[in-house]
Amino acid sequence: MDHTLHGCKRSQQRGIPPLVVDLLLQFGAREHAAEGLEILFFDNRSRKRLQAYAGGLIGKLNEQLDTYAVVAGGKVVTVGTRYKRIKHAQ
Repeated sequence: MDHTLHGCKRSQQRGIPPLVVDLLLQFGAREHAAEGLEILFFDNRSRKRLQAYAGGLIGKLNEQLDTYAVVAGGKVVTVGTRYKRIKHAQ
């Protein structure tokens, strides 16, 4: 998946490695946000899938798993670190 220029900048500024963004895109839970936007994040279920895939590597990435990404039109718009729960749409 491609990144916008803004997404690349924010990833660098916030110290989020590309590996974590790739894992987020592959294993992360998806929550629909505004029209055409999706928020990807690691919930308990996606963390378990990642644990089964990565094994011992997950311990080294554990502090990076509070990451989220906003995706629109097949591109990563921005990434950041979650400090609050993501509210689920009803």
